[in-house]
Amino acid sequence: MRAAIETVDLRKTYGKTVLALDGVSFAVEAGTVFGLLGPNGAGKTTVVRVLTTTLRPDGGIAMVLGHDVAKEPALVRSLIGLAGQYAAVDENLTARENLWMVGRLNHLSRSQAATQATRLLDQFGLSDVGNRPMKTYSGGMRRRIDLAAALVASPPVLFLDEPTTGLDPQSRMDLWAVIEDLVSGGTTVLLTTQYLEEADRLASQIAVVDHGKLIAEGTPSTLKARLGSTVLHLGLVDGITAERAGKLLDSVSGKPSIVEGAGVALHIDDAPRQVAEALRVLEANGIIVASVAVRESSLDDVFLSLTGHHAADASAADATDSTVDDGGDR
Repeated sequence: MRAAIETVDLRKTYGKTVLALDGVSFAVEAGTVFGLLGPNGAGKTTVVRVLTTTLRPDGGIAMVLGHDVAKEPALVRSLIGLAGQYAAVDENLTARENLWMVGRLNHLSRSQAATQATRLLDQFGLSDVGNRPMKTYSGGMRRRIDLAAALVASPPVLFLDEPTTGLDPQSRMDLWAVIEDLVSGGTTVLLTTQYLEEADRLASQIAVVDHGKLIAEGTPSTLKARLGSTVLHLGLVDGITAERAGKLLDSVSGKPSIVEGAGVALHIDDAPRQVAEALRVLEANGIIVASVAVRESSLDDVFLSLTGHHAADASAADATDSTVDDGGDR
């Protein structure tokens, strides 16, 4: 079966120095959610821009439903929907008028555009407020309308570039439910996100990009399994002691420990034995442990091990850094 979305050795350079995409290759199975994760400036949005025909790659191949995005951009645009990081709506129009206008821009007849607007307002639970100006909507309601606008032409492939950024938890979960409904109906979704729980819940396959390269790919469970099923976190008295403890503990699990401040994280598979062994090693070397915590491995642990920092740190950078080093990737 042909992949719904596919990239092969995708490359993009900004200017003479910034290599935004450096040989990115992946395939997305039809009717699934593919999660694209990475720090700020990693290349996520550049990938989306190439696949949605708004940016031409410098090398490699990008395909949507078997069509080359560089050679058949108009056809590709007719097959896709795109919802970006910020709601692209006219605040002076009503939600219904916004959706109708998008329908007309997608060459639907007046009656078809009106029918789609009514259907989508109902699908997104906004029928009762559909005739209100958008400027009266909350952020979550605007984001739902933005997603609805991407669906007016009923595209088989949908690109969502951090669609829940800035939403409150309930609005985020509401949007997750909508995405799950779309996929159950056969829509293929490529999702970039800064929320790892979002990728864990929605995506059947995940790719992690950093500095324009794809550095890991797999299901959420297989990526977490690479590190070990359990994380042992030890709190030490200071950073110097933590660095020393980290070097001593590398041999306990056979995987490199991760030192952050005065803490050490160790990925282990046999918790009862390896926790006891870690504590014995530190005690034998005169290192006092201030705290001990054991929990299941998470996608954030995967992100940290691959990129060197937590996803929350990337989110903070996104929120505070108005400049970007890959031509707009956020």
